[in-house]
Amino acid sequence: MSRNRTSPLMLWLTLLAALVLTVVPLPALVQPFRPPFMTMAIIYWCMMWPSLCGLLTAFVAGILIDILYGSLLGQHALALVVVAFLVLRFHLQIRIFPLWQLTVTATLLMAVDSFFVFWSDGIAGHPVGGIERWTPVLAGGIAWAPVMALLDNLRLRAENRRRRFS
Repeated sequence: MSRNRTSPLMLWLTLLAALVLTVVPLPALVQPFRPPFMTMAIIYWCMMWPSLCGLLTAFVAGILIDILYGSLLGQHALALVVVAFLVLRFHLQIRIFPLWQLTVTATLLMAVDSFFVFWSDGIAGHPVGGIERWTPVLAGGIAWAPVMALLDNLRLRAENRRRRFS
């Protein structure tokens, strides 16, 4: 019996793409509006494939972001692990939401991620507040539907290709 599962390679390639999109330099005018691509990818894969993308994946992704940003080690890892835990805990309920509810849920999860980064910045003595903290969450909420459609398309194409060659 063949299993109709996406290749783990697709997961790692999309997480690598999200990591690149997270750290690629942008002009100063556009920088505050960069969606949290890694958080969006973790939300999607924890929701769609919880057996492979879990807390360890979120932790490693967060540590990589911390290293590449030069931020407090574990700051983004903590935030992504909390988001991944919430998605894994409720992934069966979240998956059946209509798109507008899924977008609101993903936006709230991105806000949780941003809050934990903000909180750890405050504890470390590097508080950054204002609009710069929350514009990525709004941009992520706007970008969620197209990003989810793209990831769905990639996942379904990989499943069909794998099914065809099995």
